[in-house]
Amino acid sequence: MKKLLTLLLTASLLPLGAITATAADTAPKSVIHVVTVKFKDTATPEQIQAALDGVKALPAAYPGITRVWVKSIKVQNAPGTEKKRTHAFVMEFADEAAFKAYTDSPAQKEWYKVYVPVREQSTTHDITN
Repeated sequence: MKKLLTLLLTASLLPLGAITATAADTAPKSVIHVVTVKFKDTATPEQIQAALDGVKALPAAYPGITRVWVKSIKVQNAPGTEKKRTHAFVMEFADEAAFKAYTDSPAQKEWYKVYVPVREQSTTHDITN
């Protein structure tokens, strides 16, 4: 009986020994670029859609962007905010080097031709581990 209990206890602890990875070991190295936008009042729905479609096309134009999100479910504004942000989008970059190299890249410059003329104001947040 004592051997059986020892065997069962040892068997139950084996999976715990297999869990050796820490949060730092599994944390992604990608950079998440979160943007909230207030488009100009004169921007048409078609212009806004073109700007968002441009975000969706960026991974094909710039390999350092791995994923994008453009469907805003909720865009929160601080109480008293005069210029309400209405849209948000997210770009995921492979790493910090890809994120930094994106600035002034041909892909960014091309997308800005559609985006900047209709953007009134935006706020960005860049996050990594």
